[in-house]
Amino acid sequence: MMLFCATMVCSMAWASRPGGSNSIGTEAAQSLSGDSVGAAVCATCHKEIVKDFDGNPHSRPELMHGGKSATCGSCHGSGNAHAETGDAGMIFDPARATAKEVNEKCERCHKARNANFENSVHDKGNISCIGCHSIHSAGAPKHLLKMEDPQLCFHCHRNVKPQFATLFHHKVEEGMMQCTDCHDAHGGSGENALPSSTWQSIVCTKCHTSTGGPFVYEHAVVKAEGCTACHVPHGGANPKLLVEADVNAICLHCHLPSPNDATTRAAVPEHFLSAQSHSCISCHSSVHGSNVSDFFLNPKLITGKH
Repeated sequence: MMLFCATMVCSMAWASRPGGSNSIGTEAAQSLSGDSVGAAVCATCHKEIVKDFDGNPHSRPELMHGGKSATCGSCHGSGNAHAETGDAGMIFDPARATAKEVNEKCERCHKARNANFENSVHDKGNISCIGCHSIHSAGAPKHLLKMEDPQLCFHCHRNVKPQFATLFHHKVEEGMMQCTDCHDAHGGSGENALPSSTWQSIVCTKCHTSTGGPFVYEHAVVKAEGCTACHVPHGGANPKLLVEADVNAICLHCHLPSPNDATTRAAVPEHFLSAQSHSCISCHSSVHGSNVSDFFLNPKLITGKH
């Protein structure tokens, strides 16, 4: 028995020493084993918080935690000293901690699902988990969010909100889409890890499947600059969310007219747009890519079937 006790004391001392090789893992295991004072003691002062926590997903037994549910001590640490003295400095208080400290605390359980959070703009912007999530009681039905998407996102991204009020826009405020359909708040979809054009293609073609290809002849701008070379992502004044009202003006950003040296006129006569063919896409209709023409021509023009 004495040998067993001595072994346990040495093990605990090793795990808790600064820089111990397993200090984080041991701390997580100890915190999940339960609060030393118990929720009943916490409820003497924090009755409403404890009551709200009873319906919280954190309080439900989880198989990943060995069948043990989270308790007050899982996040705040042992409450013994705090209960005895009333000193709030004796427990971990997320409201007074740095974003890094809060995120590290949450990641002890949620790291596997949010492994790329460090690459996200939220982490780089010093936004902590509690910036969006409520620990004790939720303001929205899912994920313990403080409020529902998109209002939660608009709380910080105020410059984006007016774009969804324009004449042509993605139906976010109507409830047909959510910000998270395109953006991953935790950085997991590659938005900040992949080239912008690649990420845009992955996200946009989830809905706009016909533009995704693969095509025999690819429009270079799609891979080089992405969808936003021609379209605005949230909302704008032009149909099809085009960056400009005049389609020709968009095309001419890249395809400037080539003058003929002798006449200083356009080298290809058919590019003098007529009343019958007033737009580039009247002929070059397969603007996202084509399987039949490297000029992205309308297949009817190639076959002669009008």
